[in-house]
Amino acid sequence: MIRPVIHRAVVASKNPDKITELETLLARHGLVGEVVRGLDWPDVVEDAPTLEGNALLKARQVALSTGLPSIADDTGLEVDALGGAPGVRTARYSGPDATYQSNVDALLAALQGVEDRAARFRTVVVAVLADGTEVVAEGELVGDIAWACRGSAGFGYDPVFEVDGRTLAEMEPQEKDLISHRARAIQALADALAARTGSG
Repeated sequence: MIRPVIHRAVVASKNPDKITELETLLARHGLVGEVVRGLDWPDVVEDAPTLEGNALLKARQVALSTGLPSIADDTGLEVDALGGAPGVRTARYSGPDATYQSNVDALLAALQGVEDRAARFRTVVVAVLADGTEVVAEGELVGDIAWACRGSAGFGYDPVFEVDGRTLAEMEPQEKDLISHRARAIQALADALAARTGSG
């Protein structure tokens, strides 16, 4: 068995859907031996102007609060016809009390009658290691915004983000995890950590 790059780490998120997805990807790449659950930390105000900035805010705070290495990501949905919005505001696109459904509804309303529905998901992932080293990586998935929700899997904007004729919510989780922006970001992180440790 491949020795994990990080023995124990915390996923710096309080979103159970994101934690589950990241745990699966981290295990697949053999990056973390044990993802430690059940810890608590102060809420992190994600007020940076970039995805990388917000991921760094979360990873640094959680590493400081728990005393363990941490892995955080921030993901933005960028829609061409909306000038790159929602972007850094993706999770709160419909307001401070946003839900998955209210965000999707707001996006579809903003694109009503718009033919150009090209979009991309961008994920920036950050690992803060035990020695304080910060490693940043990024992944991207290009697609289109569907005209209506389709599928019951996934979370967030998955029911309206279409790749090759299907939304992410119409894919099995294992299939999504092979192509998603988050999967590509974790792969890039694995490559960066392997290069750093000389194991690549």
